[in-house]
Amino acid sequence: MNFETSKNLGGVGAILIFVSVLLSYASVFSGAVSLVGLILVLIALKGFADYYNEAGIFNNALYGVITVIVGGLVTFGVAFIALVDFLSELGLSFANFADWSAELTAIDWTTVGFNIIGNFIAYILLALVVLFVFVIITAILLRKSLGLLSTKSGVGLFGTTGLIMLIGAVLTIIAIGLVLIWIATLILAIAFFSMKSQES
Repeated sequence: MNFETSKNLGGVGAILIFVSVLLSYASVFSGAVSLVGLILVLIALKGFADYYNEAGIFNNALYGVITVIVGGLVTFGVAFIALVDFLSELGLSFANFADWSAELTAIDWTTVGFNIIGNFIAYILLALVVLFVFVIITAILLRKSLGLLSTKSGVGLFGTTGLIMLIGAVLTIIAIGLVLIWIATLILAIAFFSMKSQES
């Protein structure tokens, strides 16, 4: 894959990720657009890793994507265990799902022990902490990838993007972190389109 193809795929992919947030009202469509964008960016990074003979450009990004997927699965697993445990403590199960409305209204919530609710909240907090750690690791790996690309290409915006993503990841505990990550995807697109081949 040549330089221009990698450059255009990366730019278009970053724009798709950026736009997918605006399409979040149509969650399935938004997710599909984001996934396509992510794949295009990874293909572009693989192209640049080959072009600059620097495997870390692609490998760090790939490991970052794998890390966030694993983190999401672990978080979902912990949250699911928390939900199943909480429901079983209330005498509910997925087997009697049809009877839940009647059983929920029959529960005297004043007698539900603090331990039951406390355990559920602790599990959910644990899931969020696990997700946070995985997001930070992902951001560090992406920053490494983009830092290498910045050094090799001479486009400082890649380094800026990596730094903003890392700051955004640290600040995901508040909404501004997600906004920073979203803005970073637009800067990433600009960085890709700003690249010039070594032959230029």
